[in-house]
Amino acid sequence: MTTAIVDCNYSIEGSGPPLILIHGIGAGRDAWRFLLPKLSEHFTVVTYDLRGHGESPMPHGEFGLSHLVADLERVRERCGFEQAHFAGHSLGGMIGPAYAQAFPDRVLSLGLLSTAAGRTDDDSAKVWGVVKAMEERGIPEVLDTLVDRWFTDDFIEDHPEIIDRRLKQVIATDPDVFLNVFRIYAGTEMISWLGDIQAPSLVLTGELDGGCNPRLNRLMDAALPDSELVILSGIKHAIMLEAPHDVADHLIRFASAR
Repeated sequence: MTTAIVDCNYSIEGSGPPLILIHGIGAGRDAWRFLLPKLSEHFTVVTYDLRGHGESPMPHGEFGLSHLVADLERVRERCGFEQAHFAGHSLGGMIGPAYAQAFPDRVLSLGLLSTAAGRTDDDSAKVWGVVKAMEERGIPEVLDTLVDRWFTDDFIEDHPEIIDRRLKQVIATDPDVFLNVFRIYAGTEMISWLGDIQAPSLVLTGELDGGCNPRLNRLMDAALPDSELVILSGIKHAIMLEAPHDVADHLIRFASAR
């Protein structure tokens, strides 16, 4: 397994306290594009591409959650911020808490967006089933399953251009990298150590998110020492694309109070 830190490509915009945003599987920093106009009015916002995603360098060999945490710490160092607010979506919502566990003094607040902890055996089997299907049939053959998991039917019908852009982004991601990060997402279980996280934490998910559902987010909220739970009505997994203004408002409200 690789151990090298990757200098991920990042962007900075806005002014105010630093806020570092962490995207999810097969995405990129543009996942936050609809939130940035609001967020940058209140924060100095850092968005970056995970290793092997977007404009960031490819990793050498397999990597784990700890390597993604190390990459994030490198982003913070390069930006020159002593402390920052952090928010991550999906896999990013696992990287953020893992970073807070490793570097607690660096974290002003956390946003855990559309992520999961406390999975049952059945929950885990479903996630690993998606991984197995991609391994056996290929990622393009499972895209319909991902679209159904990520977006509501109305959004799919009303915004085909956003769906098309998201799918092209998945296809453009190196398949080994995509499967590597999907395995990290499937295999990470935070519930046993979320109690160690002292940073104020916003736990936010969509009401209709099948894999990162309110049931699991209530468990996360209960495990975290200082947290607030928000469930967005009528939304699935892609909350930054379907409900960007609501997500931005909650992040601004929560982080600004810390």
